[in-house]
Amino acid sequence: MLRASERLKMLVHHLDRSAAAIRTVPTSAQAFTYSRPQRLRYTLDTDLLTPEQRLFYEENGFILIKNLVSEEDINRFRSEFERICRQEEKCPGMVVMRDVTIAKSEFIPNEKAVSKVQDFQENPALFRYCALPQILKYVECFTGPNIMAMHTMLINKPPDAGKKTSRHPVHQDLHYFPFRPADRIVCAWTAMEKINRQNGCLVVLPGTHTGTLHEHDYPEWEGGVNKMYYGVRDYDPQHPRVHLEMEKGDTVFFHPLLIHGSGMNKTQGFRKAISCHYASAECYYIDVKGTTQENAEKEVLEIAARKYSLDDISLKDAFAFRGRLVQGERISL
Repeated sequence: MLRASERLKMLVHHLDRSAAAIRTVPTSAQAFTYSRPQRLRYTLDTDLLTPEQRLFYEENGFILIKNLVSEEDINRFRSEFERICRQEEKCPGMVVMRDVTIAKSEFIPNEKAVSKVQDFQENPALFRYCALPQILKYVECFTGPNIMAMHTMLINKPPDAGKKTSRHPVHQDLHYFPFRPADRIVCAWTAMEKINRQNGCLVVLPGTHTGTLHEHDYPEWEGGVNKMYYGVRDYDPQHPRVHLEMEKGDTVFFHPLLIHGSGMNKTQGFRKAISCHYASAECYYIDVKGTTQENAEKEVLEIAARKYSLDDISLKDAFAFRGRLVQGERISL
């Protein structure tokens, strides 16, 4: 049987002799077309991704893997999240957030009060997601064998209260990260239940990962914007979009420069997903002062100063503290 790398070479050779587009690939109810990338830059040869999958990620900046995380694991993550909401579990560094429309209302310790749990690296039950073997084998296709878990989230998108605050503006995750290179960073994002356009699925702008990091700021939305929910300031609103409708356990992997966001939750239920951003341990830190990322650094440091009475630290200090090795050797990060 031919190795994936050999099949990939054969496929690229075949495409070089053809002027036609590769094919149309349905990722949801809406299908879209793409053309062959000129070179392989964003994926590595690990014998896991098929040639078609590698070429799809090269061109579009994301790939959806069906039924990757078991229902049993997801139910465990859900149970731990509910314990956190009831204030039965507290961990160093973990940030529990509420939607801007909930933050001003009376606090009730249940899942209705929490829109996101972030930085759960010290919670063994939730951090187990970041070390799942079936997740890491795909992560390795983008980062290589030495893998750091750098940023963790469990998102509990609430029913929209009428102000459209449950939306997440389109953005690039790299805006929040003080490490490079971008091509060796990837996000794994797993649906914890059926996710569709009604409850606010992810929406991605295919191919935008091949561009540069845009300037980000808070959008001027009438109902307000949640803390740290920055949006891209200048992008083409006419760019084709794909709505990633997913079943429980489905996982999407995407590049940190891919422009993406999510719509508001028009249902009465909560839309849950769990995610981790990974980076190659060979990545290196950068100083974001004087760059378009400085506004993100400022807010992160304000939170650190308020919560931990820390000052005189940088964004890279915060990530060096929260980063965890999940496979291989810790090298630079």
